[in-house]
Amino acid sequence: MKFALGLLVTSFLLAGCGDDPFLVRWRANPTEAVLFALDREELNKVSAFDMFFRTGVVIERSITEDQWDFAVERQGGQMMILPPGALGVESTAALVPFAGTEYDEVMRAPTDTLLYVSEEPIPVDLTAIYVVRTHQQAGSFGGACVYYGKIQPLEVDLEVGTFRFLFDSSPDCNNRSLVPTR
Repeated sequence: MKFALGLLVTSFLLAGCGDDPFLVRWRANPTEAVLFALDREELNKVSAFDMFFRTGVVIERSITEDQWDFAVERQGGQMMILPPGALGVESTAALVPFAGTEYDEVMRAPTDTLLYVSEEPIPVDLTAIYVVRTHQQAGSFGGACVYYGKIQPLEVDLEVGTFRFLFDSSPDCNNRSLVPTR
């Protein structure tokens, strides 16, 4: 009886708040980043990116293992985006290119998993937007999560071996929406 009464009181308190306690609120925060091509002669350059933690990653460091979502490299005279699988790294990270699309037009990550490229290099197209599904990691409530974000290439310098891009990502576990909650 006490348990039922406690549950009833808790329900009323939560209902009185009017907010979903599991709703992740976030704001758009498009940010620029630069990566260095893996094929540059210097080692220990930031050549990969972790979308969830919004940071560049040095792949050569042993602690990074599979803790990144894509890298870049020059191949055949063009800059390529490499999902971890393209380098033989087992990961859930993958990308979907949307050619000829504006950044704000991409509002949701695709549900069709066959669209995601996970094991092959993807040529950088300056007119495309790329949806990124991150590597799997533990979420706030202990479950396995992937996160979704998008990148817009801004500049490729093949001679220097750099890739500048705009990115943003959702902090909401397994939620394909790329539009912030209000």
